[in-house]
Amino acid sequence: MKKSHSLLILILSGTLVYSGCSKSISSGDYPIQPVPFTSVKLTDNFWAPRIKKNASVTIPIAFSYCESTGRVKNFEIAGGLDTGRFLTIYPFDDSDVYKIIEGAAYSLQTFPDPELDAYLDTLIYKIGLAQEDDGYLYTNRTIAEMHGGKGLHEWASPNRWELDFILSHELYNLGHLYEAAVAHYQATGKRTLLDIALKSADLVNKDFGWDRIKVYPGHQVIEMGLVKLYRTTGDRKYLDLAKFFLDIRGPKGDSYNQARIKPVDQTEAVGHSVRATYMYSGMADIAAIEKDKAYLNAITRIWEDIVFRKMYITGGIGATGGNEGFAEPYVLPNMSAYCETCASIGDIFTNHRLFLLHGESKYIDILEKTLYNSMLSGVSLSADRFFYPNPLESNGQHERSAWFGCACCPSNIARFVPAIPGYIYAVTDEDLYVNLFISNDADITIGKNRVRISQEANFPWDGKAEITVFPDIDKRFSLKIRIPGWALNEAMPGNLYRFDDQNAETYTISLNGKVIKPEFENGYAEIERKWKKGDRITIDLPMPVRRVIADERVKEDIGKMAIQRGPVIYCAEWPDNNTGNVRNIVIDRESPLTTEFVPSLLDGAQVIRTQGFQTKKMLNGEIEKMPSEPVTLIPYALWNNRGPGQMMVWLPFKTESTHPLNNEPDNKR
Repeated sequence: MKKSHSLLILILSGTLVYSGCSKSISSGDYPIQPVPFTSVKLTDNFWAPRIKKNASVTIPIAFSYCESTGRVKNFEIAGGLDTGRFLTIYPFDDSDVYKIIEGAAYSLQTFPDPELDAYLDTLIYKIGLAQEDDGYLYTNRTIAEMHGGKGLHEWASPNRWELDFILSHELYNLGHLYEAAVAHYQATGKRTLLDIALKSADLVNKDFGWDRIKVYPGHQVIEMGLVKLYRTTGDRKYLDLAKFFLDIRGPKGDSYNQARIKPVDQTEAVGHSVRATYMYSGMADIAAIEKDKAYLNAITRIWEDIVFRKMYITGGIGATGGNEGFAEPYVLPNMSAYCETCASIGDIFTNHRLFLLHGESKYIDILEKTLYNSMLSGVSLSADRFFYPNPLESNGQHERSAWFGCACCPSNIARFVPAIPGYIYAVTDEDLYVNLFISNDADITIGKNRVRISQEANFPWDGKAEITVFPDIDKRFSLKIRIPGWALNEAMPGNLYRFDDQNAETYTISLNGKVIKPEFENGYAEIERKWKKGDRITIDLPMPVRRVIADERVKEDIGKMAIQRGPVIYCAEWPDNNTGNVRNIVIDRESPLTTEFVPSLLDGAQVIRTQGFQTKKMLNGEIEKMPSEPVTLIPYALWNNRGPGQMMVWLPFKTESTHPLNNEPDNKR
């Protein structure tokens, strides 16, 4: 049943990385290529410390929980190193181990760690032992077969793959295995996990096909993993298999997992939001490599449905917990908002790929909004506590957890955070795109020429950035600097959210100290010239505090406003506001909004201050307005780092839209 054990583009967590391989790829690819995170060294005070904490705190504790909860033990039992029954709750718990290995592999490239490297070797050895002779790898089934079939999870069939279109998640596990294997191979040059993944993928390719098993994955991700294997090996069968799993999906399946109609015919985002964004990312990969316009048109239409009708102001997606996903258009409740952390990460994957296809800044606008708000909210400042849902309002019932029975979010954080530097720059043979403003030193290849870039910024607190260019030789290329929508009076692409007023300030760009007015196209200021060593570009983006109003069809937000500065969304939280009650506050719409950086608050945070008043419900039912008082707002992503309590993103400016104090108990803590 079981036994022991050149140039290539590798897509790693949405980022392209180069490594050696003997095989070539003849198909197409993304017209724009991201600069790999391994070529970008962060030097800022915002993301660099978080990436370091991910390496020193998140990844070790995630592995620790995998050990203590039995996730690692499952591989040991399946591999014959131990005895017993399957130990964990879900049949997809193998995937958490794979995702953390992926994150650890990324982390090793920034923070070399021989001890971690050796631990991965041991863990991969155990995974190899758990793999069956023909390549099948699914510890729940392997362990159950050791006990005469007893202990097979209720979501799995006695027959392999049979219920994968529902909940067995055999293919979901493998998708994360393939991504981890490519990451580990790229980081270490070792083939140990890659060989396990290829053996598994060869079995999947043997079992599935138009003349064989025609079952689609109930939870998408294997599509992205197979594309990565294709890029790693150059073997076309893995790409064809990825496309098969997309093309076989639907019709007449469930909306929950995007199978009601075929993916290429879909125009709306429905169902489970993580599954959806993983599928859209896989579709984008196929659209790029195969030049498939049907796929491209479908995901472009779906993107518009999400951004124009179904996305929260924080960039979060997924309005309801019942399906962990999308609701009807404009149904965006705040207290019960789901906004799963994994969905935010998946949406970043999708938007990055759409940028690489289209070269339009609106996709990076969404990526940036999600990155600094709904994704970042998912992990605490201490890097050891996590949110699964990320609501936009709380009465004190929400609190980050150290771990979850379904632990997809912590493991996703562990693998995503190290790859953030890979979203800053992108290139073609003649262009360099600057997408995010984060202090860094980067080593970039444009065409056949090497260019070093140094960027200095104090983002997201300050809108000024300075970029210095050091080409190896004087070289002509086009530097395309993204001008965010929020610097152009656009709260978010589309009309779902708008700024309450127009800001007359405009961005400025200087070249070697002289203000210039570059051409502007697709959201980018384009400077084309023959660049010399030391050429310096200064970008100054206006970053006033803005009031945001939602489309009136979003019933929950009528009579309310959100506060945004740059890409950052703000909230009122209990520790900063007098009695600790914030849900009964009404904001004075005309009161000035001031801002200051407070180094001692939440590891250093830009706060916003304004005026408002609290409300109470009288015995006769009337609402009493209390005296005016100061209201302090903090970045939404930093809430719940000081304990549970009341929080609101959408702040009433009309009395009838608030929650008067006597309507419900005082929930300061």
